[in-house]
Amino acid sequence: MLNFLPKALVGTIASFLLLVNVLFWFTPLLSLACIKLVLPFEVVRKLIDPILIKIAEAWVYCNNGWMTLTQKTEWDVEGIDTLNYKGWYLVNSNHQSWVDIFVLQYHLTGTIPLLKFFLKQELIRVPFMGLCWWALDFPFMKRYSKEYLEKHPEMKGKDLETTREACEKFALIPTSVMNFLEGTRFTPAKHQKQGSPYQHLLKPKAGGIAFAISAMGEKFNSLLDVTIVYPEGIPTFWDFLSGNVHKIVMRVEEKPIPHEFTQGDYNGDPDFRAAFQAWVQQQWEEKDQLITDLKSKHEH
Repeated sequence: MLNFLPKALVGTIASFLLLVNVLFWFTPLLSLACIKLVLPFEVVRKLIDPILIKIAEAWVYCNNGWMTLTQKTEWDVEGIDTLNYKGWYLVNSNHQSWVDIFVLQYHLTGTIPLLKFFLKQELIRVPFMGLCWWALDFPFMKRYSKEYLEKHPEMKGKDLETTREACEKFALIPTSVMNFLEGTRFTPAKHQKQGSPYQHLLKPKAGGIAFAISAMGEKFNSLLDVTIVYPEGIPTFWDFLSGNVHKIVMRVEEKPIPHEFTQGDYNGDPDFRAAFQAWVQQQWEEKDQLITDLKSKHEH
């Protein structure tokens, strides 16, 4: 609607509305979370968590509102019509930009339960947002280098323990557990440094979702495999705010989670780990080919 304005002005308006939305929802969200912190009982959590979820969804809907006001994006989305708002889902997506999060929330909020993202520990320091993510029980993962683990072997597996603890909380009410398997945003430099065998993806890190599946048992209805493509090239967040992202393609495929993966020991059983990694690699090969096909389709 406002996309006819100069791009710098559109970006400024969108940034202002984004900030106002954060500040507006911050206080009620944090207030309720503090009650949950002071009274850490399951009965309190069952009362407060649904309210926190509704506040977070209202926050997302307001984001969708300013996006509609400032953007003029052509959406090509398939695969969300049969999803269940009252189900439990493990959601995976390729990761290229901060824009991915807004794309996922725009189309999946209200269609499936609120997305709970795995976040790097450092993000808890982000002003306002870090506390909001904490209030909503987003799991913060602290990754350690091989060198650090060699000096501090007692920290090995600590991040996966965090995954298990977070997922145990998610089992109380319908939840969508969101994980970017690549662990970081795709860039050509990271792709080259990794020597990734995939054309459009970084190597997947299977440990996080393996422990999520183990912790949730058979609670998950299915895996939602999401693929996001930007036909004009990967956008920066400012590109998005200023209305320079004209087309976004998203495909969602619902896949079963093999029963045997709900009961194995990813850390302690080499055969199980090899089987799980092979399953993940198969998903990644299919996703890489899908991205190639979608890019080819939208180039013409």
